[in-house]
Amino acid sequence: MTRILFAGTPDVAVEPLRALIEAGGDIEVVAVLTRPDAPQGRGRKLMPSPVKQVALEMGLPVIEDKPTSPEFFEKIEQLQPDMAAVVAYGNLLKQEALDAIAGGWYNLHFSLLPLWRGAAPVQRSIWAGDTVTGASVFRIGPGLDDGPLLGQVSVSIGEHETSGELLQRLSHDGALLLRSCLQGLISGEIKPVEQESGSYEHAAKIHPDDARIRWSVPAFAVDRQIRACTPEPGAWTVLHNGDDEVNLHIAQARIDKRDLAPKLQPGMLSVTKKHVWVGTATEVLELMQVKAQGKKQMIAADWARGARLAEGAYCE
Repeated sequence: MTRILFAGTPDVAVEPLRALIEAGGDIEVVAVLTRPDAPQGRGRKLMPSPVKQVALEMGLPVIEDKPTSPEFFEKIEQLQPDMAAVVAYGNLLKQEALDAIAGGWYNLHFSLLPLWRGAAPVQRSIWAGDTVTGASVFRIGPGLDDGPLLGQVSVSIGEHETSGELLQRLSHDGALLLRSCLQGLISGEIKPVEQESGSYEHAAKIHPDDARIRWSVPAFAVDRQIRACTPEPGAWTVLHNGDDEVNLHIAQARIDKRDLAPKLQPGMLSVTKKHVWVGTATEVLELMQVKAQGKKQMIAADWARGARLAEGAYCE
């Protein structure tokens, strides 16, 4: 029986955890390593991570100590895991932690490595206009996502797919990939293969300031940015409405391919009963779902009716 420590935190790691728990055979998940409870919602109440919730539901021990602390190493010594599986854990694993589990740490990464190494591979892939991406399982080493590969699976990116929707699909496919890779590694049917060498773009984390929309770029670029930043951190713009300024998050938009909208300068708004359009450097974008500052997300046309937009209102 191979004893596995699972390290993960958000929703995207839940399905891979369940896949390993249900694998049976030579695999036994002996504990879960996750980030500590974090404040959420308007009340900022401390809430357990999605992975922790599943671990408690399944009766698994939960480790929330930092993987640099003496408490962490004591628990690893007690548990004696043979290897570790990692999915969006959220903490860097230093060499001392990697050395603490002799069989190695194996990461499920949501890109076709060596493409898009880094923290935001799905978001960066959509933003760059990729039509295909995937998931990879590799052994973690001292470098950034450059360890030897156990296996990969590829998927097509939908024309209107957001990063959140794509991650949900990759979580499912990646769960099956992670389980089969670890089973193959345990049985000896899979041997890790070094990644191709070369220079590849880094999938840097997207911060809120990065998500601010520039309407002076082509419509396809704005569309990609909105999809890449949905749901996190959320693409946004500053709405100028008369003397008022408010942040407006754009959760969904479409390029006006039917040519229904008037010609608009970048950032300028045009509103009818059923449509909200914004100009870009090329085609016009129709806003479908928006979230005004302090408000809930809603259909853009419904928002516009309540916003009482002044003539000449624009986004910047």
